Amino acid sequence: SVPVADHGAWATAMNNLGIVPVGIGGQQLVSDSLCIQRFDPGLGLLTPINPIMAGISLVPPPPVPADVPLVKEIIHCKSCTLFPQNPNLPPPSTRERPPGCRTVFVGGLPENATEEIIREVFDQCGEITAIRKSKKNFCHIRFSEEFMVDKALYLSGYRMRIGSSTDKKDSGRIHVDFAQARDDLYEWECKQRLLAREERHRRKVHEDRLRPPSPPPVVHYSEHEAALLADRLKDDHKFSEATAVLFTWIDRGEVNRRTANHFYSMIQSANSHVRRLMSEKAQHEEEMESAKEVFKNALLAILTQFEQITAVFTAATRQKAWDHFSKAQRKNIDIWRKQCEVAPGDADRQPCGTRVCDQTQASLREENDSLRWQLDAYRNEVELLRREQNRTARPDDDHTAAPTHSPEAQIQLLQQSMHSMQQQLLTLQEKLSSKEAELEQAREEHRYLEGEVLALRDKVRTLTGEAVEGTNGEIHEKGLNGCVPSLYLSRDRRSELLLRRGVASEKEALLLGIISTFLHVHPFGANLEYLWSYIQRLDSKVSAVELERLMVRLPSMFRQELSGVGATLEKRWKFCGFDTLSSA
Repeated sequence: SVPVADHGAWATAMNNLGIVPVGIGGQQLVSDSLCIQRFDPGLGLLTPINPIMAGISLVPPPPVPADVPLVKEIIHCKSCTLFPQNPNLPPPSTRERPPGCRTVFVGGLPENATEEIIREVFDQCGEITAIRKSKKNFCHIRFSEEFMVDKALYLSGYRMRIGSSTDKKDSGRIHVDFAQARDDLYEWECKQRLLAREERHRRKVHEDRLRPPSPPPVVHYSEHEAALLADRLKDDHKFSEATAVLFTWIDRGEVNRRTANHFYSMIQSANSHVRRLMSEKAQHEEEMESAKEVFKNALLAILTQFEQITAVFTAATRQKAWDHFSKAQRKNIDIWRKQCEVAPGDADRQPCGTRVCDQTQASLREENDSLRWQLDAYRNEVELLRREQNRTARPDDDHTAAPTHSPEAQIQLLQQSMHSMQQQLLTLQEKLSSKEAELEQAREEHRYLEGEVLALRDKVRTLTGEAVEGTNGEIHEKGLNGCVPSLYLSRDRRSELLLRRGVASEKEALLLGIISTFLHVHPFGANLEYLWSYIQRLDSKVSAVELERLMVRLPSMFRQELSGVGATLEKRWKFCGFDTLSSA
């Protein structure tokens, strides 16, 4: 049935038979690299036949280059013969492969094809578990494994001929495709569930291996164990474990009339540790206060030394001493002076006392909120009990004395507990107010120290910028002989000096107006970098340190606050001049 003019099919058939494919005119149809190398043209005989030829096994052909079409073989069976399609034609199309597919659809079968012939053809692909043949020219074949479906798809496109008959009913081009079967899907889902169970089991075993060991079980109560526990409660090292055991016994309900005295003695021994804990707490607080004092004194000494070094640099930069230095020496002195000015201003941190006060204030606020919520809950319970009492008293006017006894007792108990909660709330509010006062005092000290440092720096700058030599000399000698006089003034005198110090130059007045306008249109504040980037467009000579000094020097106009949480925490400056004006 293959026409001679179709050189592709003719060449494939001759090559599968071991003969060099040639046309009717004698021309070679396929290159020598694709021909079977067992043909001897001198003898005109065939060497042993290709073992893949007669359908002994469906082994895929060896890989060929991508531009060369795949050459399939003629497959001979006992009852039929399978002829491959033209390699120049496109490969047969297939549908999407269902999960766990082991069933194939075979269409285009000859009308006279029986189940035995179909089994004979597809038995070469693998073990067949079921064949469902239709009255029409198609059937469904189910294999035992999934990889056998791929072998069956290799036969798609072949023309099947039963025997040597040329009748139409004995010939047909078969088409093999994936089939969607419920049995395949069910077995695939079962397999997936099995794999998921195994994975969960492995994960559970891994978690059990990594889980820390359970704590030892709490022993049951007995008089002997109670005596041992009383001794452990007196030991500081075993106190935590002993209190856990005592709590478990009380929670289990081991307290009764017979054991009440034992439990009372154990609770009393646990209470004896309160005095020790209070003394340790007071000792730690004293150590913390002494550490804060040491920190303040050390910081003051460091700032004093910095100012003395700055005074030395100021004296060295005067005209009568500056002219005697070389150019390299002057450069080094300038670098050292700038380092000395920048060093004390690097630490923009709050003192330890301020941070501790903030933490204490936050904890007291949380306790205050929790107590307020408990108080509201008790009030709601009292209101509900009153309503129930009124509801029960209305229908029984004759018997009002007996049923109202228990709710009244409950109301009285709740009122007592509410009174105690109110007392606790008042004490906590007093503590909160005292802590806030301490916090405000610490903040004032912090502001005072910062203002003092800035005042000393401004004084040094004014000394370097003045043109009159005599005035500079007097101030310099005062600074050298008395170190820094403002450090030894009283606190009231220093605060008066800080308040009297205003804007020193016209440039500072212009900066003050620009900063106030910028922060006024930013009601939520702005950080120093944002403000400095804006002012840099107007005057590129202004530095961020100069802006910060000006704003710190005027606390009645500018206020610094912390905003954000965690990694987004940043310092923002806000304009508070109108608030100060309204309060004044």
